[in-house]
Amino acid sequence: MVVALAVGLVAYRVTDRDAEDYYLAGRGLGTGVLLFTTFATLLSAFTFFAGPNIAYANGPEWILVMGLMDGVLFGLLWYVLGYRQWLLGKANGYVTLGEMLGDRFGSRGLRGLVAGVSIFWLFPYVMLQQIGAGEALVGLTGGAVPYWAGAGFITLFMVVYVAISGMRGVAWTDTLQGVFMLGITWVAFVWVAAEIAGTTGGLAGALPAEFRALGGGAYSPQWMVSQAIGIAVGVSMFPQVNQRFFVADSERTLKRTFAIWPLLVVLLFVPAFLMGAWANGVGLPLPDGENIVPILLSEYTPGWFAALVVAGALAAMMSSSDSMLLSGSSYFTRDIYRPFVNADATARREDTLGRVGVAAFAVAAFGGSLLRPGSLLEVGSTAFGGFAQLAPPVALAMYWRRTTKAGMFAGVLGTQAFYLATVFGPPVTLAGVPIIASSYFGWFAQVVGLPLGVVLTVGVSAVTAPSATENASAYVDALRAD
Repeated sequence: MVVALAVGLVAYRVTDRDAEDYYLAGRGLGTGVLLFTTFATLLSAFTFFAGPNIAYANGPEWILVMGLMDGVLFGLLWYVLGYRQWLLGKANGYVTLGEMLGDRFGSRGLRGLVAGVSIFWLFPYVMLQQIGAGEALVGLTGGAVPYWAGAGFITLFMVVYVAISGMRGVAWTDTLQGVFMLGITWVAFVWVAAEIAGTTGGLAGALPAEFRALGGGAYSPQWMVSQAIGIAVGVSMFPQVNQRFFVADSERTLKRTFAIWPLLVVLLFVPAFLMGAWANGVGLPLPDGENIVPILLSEYTPGWFAALVVAGALAAMMSSSDSMLLSGSSYFTRDIYRPFVNADATARREDTLGRVGVAAFAVAAFGGSLLRPGSLLEVGSTAFGGFAQLAPPVALAMYWRRTTKAGMFAGVLGTQAFYLATVFGPPVTLAGVPIIASSYFGWFAQVVGLPLGVVLTVGVSAVTAPSATENASAYVDALRAD
């Protein structure tokens, strides 16, 4: 934490007092920093706590979802959506997704809608990190540090260094934290593997028999594919990830980064999930509301090393939350404050408001985290699904010249209404066929919403004419010019 704060202070000294430099680090990130800031931003409390808990209960097959399918799918989306978005951002100076779409369709309302939807779903995911931080410190200290104090302390620390440093500091600290958490996870994996092998006569017996065969019954094919698609597509629309599509210093950097991405994901998820499954095999109990990784480490490693691994987990949480706070603030200042409140705001005023916005967003999310709205898996999965619904209209806007503003509103509003109904509304069936449900014949509602978004966007665009404010020609020409 001290290192992160020091890096933030250095970044503050070299960051200009304008919004583009504060939010996007002057679009100058190279391959290593872009790769690890994205890696650290995405791999959060879920990786260290929720994921191993799932592997403890149902086996390590989640490695296929997160480590293989999801890693490859997001790498492909990084190219399909991210590369084109980078071209447009470079040509037109866009800072946010809403700004890009608002310009494409000449619509302040669409810009605000995309920002509002993004902030709405970002809020629970920031809460997830704070919940994870509070639980981690409770577990590490045996309850000496209460949940509220742990979550509050981490929140306060993030506010200080994010408000000071902006994207440049966040990217640098993410890189340090990402390297640290990947390295410490592999040391823990090797250490625990050696200890288990030494006490049980080998690792073969560390996995329960029902976990050793692929497709043992815990997960259906529809479940696994739904998870992989929902998470990968949702990640591509996360504000903190989506903005990283704008920040590469060159086309070469962007392409290198998404090519290496799947390997890096596998390197983290394989050891994390296997440790969760091993804990089941050696018979360690998992009390309600606790996490298996600290329990496993306490059993097989010294206390000082367990503390280092929890520090790695906290690094993962902070490296996710800091980027979310920065992106949430940018969406508010660029897409809500500037177009709807003060279109003539100076760059310095926007920069100041962005730093204040970081603090306000963090405090509000901390208040929500005290209510403990659900498990880490429940909170995270809900947010992923909400973001995923934005992807079909966004992809059509970038690839189909005939997309209209009316089609975009239909695609965004229709899919969000559908998904919210499946999450918060009562189930509805018609003649035994699910109309509003959490799953449809095994497929998650968040995945069913994707083709619905395509149908709504294409259907409404096909029967509506482009408005006079739409900017399709200039938009496509910018892509062709590059």
